[in-house]
Amino acid sequence: MRTRLRAAACLLGLGFACLPRVALAGAGAAELLAACNAAPISSTLQAEAQGLPADARAVWLDARRLYLPAARSAGRYRLYHSAAGRLSLSAGGAVQGADASLALRVQPGGLPAALAARFGYLGEGQVLALDATAARRLPGLLRGQLLLVQEDAEGRVQQATATQPAAALDSLYARAGQARDQGVSLPRAAGQRHTQFKLWAPTAHGVALCRYADGQGPAVAAVPLRRDAASGIWSLRQPADLSGGYYSYLVEVQVRGTGRVRNRVTDPYAISLTTDSRRAYIADLASPALKPAGWDASAIPARVASNVDMSIYELHVRDFSIGDASVPAAKRGKYQAFGVGDSNGMRHLRALAEAGLSDVHLLPVFDLATVPEAGCVTPSVPDPAQTGPASEAQQAAVMAVAARDCFNWGYDPLHFNAPEGSFASDPADGARRVIELREMVLGLHRAGLRVGMDMVYNHTSASGQHPQSVLDRIVPGYYQRYDPKGQVERSTCCDNTATENLMMAKLMSDSVLLWAREYKMASFRFDLMGHQPRDAMVAMQQRLRRELGREVQFIGEGWNFGEVANGARFVQASQLSLNGSGIGTFSDRGRDAARGGSAGDGGAAMVSRQGWLNGLHYAPNALGGGASREDLLKAADLVRVGLSGSLRGLALQNHQGQVLPMAQIDYAGQPAGYVAQPGEVVNYVENHDNQTLFDTLALKLPRDTSREERARVQMLGLALTAFSQGVAYFHAGAEILRSKSLDRNSYDSGDWFNRLDWTCRTTTSAAACRRRPTTPRTTSSSARC
Repeated sequence: MRTRLRAAACLLGLGFACLPRVALAGAGAAELLAACNAAPISSTLQAEAQGLPADARAVWLDARRLYLPAARSAGRYRLYHSAAGRLSLSAGGAVQGADASLALRVQPGGLPAALAARFGYLGEGQVLALDATAARRLPGLLRGQLLLVQEDAEGRVQQATATQPAAALDSLYARAGQARDQGVSLPRAAGQRHTQFKLWAPTAHGVALCRYADGQGPAVAAVPLRRDAASGIWSLRQPADLSGGYYSYLVEVQVRGTGRVRNRVTDPYAISLTTDSRRAYIADLASPALKPAGWDASAIPARVASNVDMSIYELHVRDFSIGDASVPAAKRGKYQAFGVGDSNGMRHLRALAEAGLSDVHLLPVFDLATVPEAGCVTPSVPDPAQTGPASEAQQAAVMAVAARDCFNWGYDPLHFNAPEGSFASDPADGARRVIELREMVLGLHRAGLRVGMDMVYNHTSASGQHPQSVLDRIVPGYYQRYDPKGQVERSTCCDNTATENLMMAKLMSDSVLLWAREYKMASFRFDLMGHQPRDAMVAMQQRLRRELGREVQFIGEGWNFGEVANGARFVQASQLSLNGSGIGTFSDRGRDAARGGSAGDGGAAMVSRQGWLNGLHYAPNALGGGASREDLLKAADLVRVGLSGSLRGLALQNHQGQVLPMAQIDYAGQPAGYVAQPGEVVNYVENHDNQTLFDTLALKLPRDTSREERARVQMLGLALTAFSQGVAYFHAGAEILRSKSLDRNSYDSGDWFNRLDWTCRTTTSAAACRRRPTTPRTTSSSARC
């Protein structure tokens, strides 16, 4: 009787696992333990049938309605489902292997106006609705295989497609957005510590915990979690303090294009990990064992009351010390280098702090996908003195091992909440990276500097069933952003995330709060922030203010491009959309006017398109002839806009004598002045992207420019940043004429091209380094150009 009832429930789509006993839902303890220890991290339990459509053109609008772009009303629409993932199609025939199907009614009028802002990018199409009774079955159906089919009166398939489930999941499981304790926590009850695990996986058929005593040994336990139907959160409470151990999850899900799979995956909310991110670490970040001496007493230096007080130094952890002989060898390139107070690098940072620098912004220090945390290699780079200054041997040596060396900028997130292990003394020990990152923050606090982070929530390093995909292997089809055909958008370079979705926005907000609270981060820079909704950014900023009782400054890249451009899916956190928010965006207006050209220039344009700093009209280089005095005066207008804070409403006299609001001064068809208050603009002439300022000047200044004049032009460029109203943003080493040998994108170019030399022997005279770093009188250069 029980078997028949279970079979009936399966056919009705009520959420029961309708799979053979080999599935997680029916697996025994021994089988689960074996899966925890298996070499493959994924196994297919029921392969998807051949011939099914590869696309997912049907997009859920909410928990009852679907939208099918370019659909015609002819024929009928049905939603076929199979809990076991056994759907198949035959040419010109009907759907096979379905548990059942649900009728969909065409709703006239097209996309409702209330949903047009989010889904208008889909174009013309049909809204298809389930009736109320069928809609109540949707939670169970979304855990299996779904196929939207348009068929004729005889049931023959006219078209078929999979569905994009995100909006339906947001509607069904809105309660999960209020959950406060995702990941691992160690609450106290009756005076005793317990260990609690929580994972949002609403479409999973089963979730089990794999628990390990350490980072290398076999699993010591495999325990199923229990699902909360209202939130889609799976949880497990163990009546013991498991601190110091490690864990992963077994998650059984239906994956479009693959079938029913069992994935072994780490926790998206992991606070630390073992080597190469294979297992998550169990700990309470408030534990005294994870706090270096003096951590609780250390306060963020009180140097910034608002955005305009910030003077930021953008710095990569490895660059800072990997070439600094004054740092013990074991600490070079590591968090611990910032605790060596008498090193050349720390002396330099203290001098900058005394000169007015307020913040160090670290390039990504969250867990990265591309740097081997154990066994990374160091290339053998030939000496340019032996190969000659024009040799490509250095580039060849670096690129030969780029995928296996110890360097990467880190714009390839794997776990947003865990410190990167390659910067730790022992990546195998989940505690060390936590302690040592905090030690780094302490070292910078002692130098009088606040600490900020470069955050990358706009994309993940991978998606789908890729071994370095975390989010998508837990809730397939939810966390990434898809095009109208159901393919992952990649406009950011990698697999874009959908921060417009409830639980991706929550993950971002929870993550930023964790870094601000547990690591005393004072400010944040958001990579490609224009790919995120303005509402999500503003809500996150308000949350931090409310929960921390202090202001946390936000700045970011507000570039407007890709599938979200011009508000195609939401109001973006972009340059022209953040007025009045208090969130700062990088300004390309003054940057381009000063440097010349634009960030996208290539070939001869990198030389010929001079700027206000380097000879536009008044000192043309060999390729730069043809620029007029008018071109120079227009560039000067943009420089003045930058100096004046890029304020929309502030009137400025242009080169023609007109007094105009800066919003009416043109920058490539956009308003040059675009912010409501000075704290909403970030002024810079150099950052980690593109050629350094010194290298740009090497390209654009006339060839016969002396070393002394090149240095003076460099200091003039930095002065524009220093004296502009708004946030001042400096790239590490700009003040000592940093060169990257003309490399315009050194994200994976290794230590040789990215090196910093605090002694100035490879970029300026040693005497220049002994003076205060802010001096404009640096006089010689032997930079690698």
